[in-house]
Amino acid sequence: MENTRRRLRSGTVVLGGVGLLAAALTACSSEPDKRCVDRGSYNLAKGYKIVSDKNCRTTKAAVNADWYYGGKKKGSWVNGGSFTKPRKSSGGSSTGGSAGDHDGVHRGGFGGGHHSSGG
Repeated sequence: MENTRRRLRSGTVVLGGVGLLAAALTACSSEPDKRCVDRGSYNLAKGYKIVSDKNCRTTKAAVNADWYYGGKKKGSWVNGGSFTKPRKSSGGSSTGGSAGDHDGVHRGGFGGGHHSSGG
């Protein structure tokens, strides 16, 4: 009886840990890596100077601050990112075509649609 109870508790701990890990990974991937930087501080070797986040949250900042996404941080500098916020990925891969291309899945039965060769 005690052995069964011990097994149930350890299974609950494992399942709880997996759920906690999944929640942490989801939370981390939902928001892109961003830092508040001074746009006027660009240095070719270092990139942009990181400043306090409050500079990006107000219009009365002492510096010309903006959010900088991605990049690699070295000390109080960041380089290799972009001022453009990345769009959320839908999880699929792109074939490089425009929104009007229909080269993916074809539906419609016997030869229907604009790719029909007639007959």
